[in-house]
Amino acid sequence: MAVQLKAIGFLLVVLALLHVGFARYFNWRHEFAPVSLINRQMMYVHTFFVAFTVLLMGLLCLTSATELVGTPLGRKIALGCGIFWTARLLTQFFGYSAVLWQGKRFETIIHVLFSVLWSYLSIVFLLVGFGWK
Repeated sequence: MAVQLKAIGFLLVVLALLHVGFARYFNWRHEFAPVSLINRQMMYVHTFFVAFTVLLMGLLCLTSATELVGTPLGRKIALGCGIFWTARLLTQFFGYSAVLWQGKRFETIIHVLFSVLWSYLSIVFLLVGFGWK
């Protein structure tokens, strides 16, 4: 499982770095122009902290996979991460409207890829959290 956690660590670091381009890709300058300053800044700040959390989670997996698998505290941290990613997986289906991706080739591919990613993260972290070695 330590190897799986290191692979997850790499994926999470990449995911965190992808957040850097969100504002440009999603055209936030135009999209948020009519929104109040506080709401606009909250989007940027929250996106930064989501990316920062994902980065730290990835670095934890890269640097401490053995401890996550082999210690009681590590397994508790892994269980917390498993709960976090399971919540994110459920949000993929119940937090976003299917209108955003259905009938759109690229968006459907991204939806499926991220559903698979969230499932993988959830399963590995939960298995580690419950003591699977």
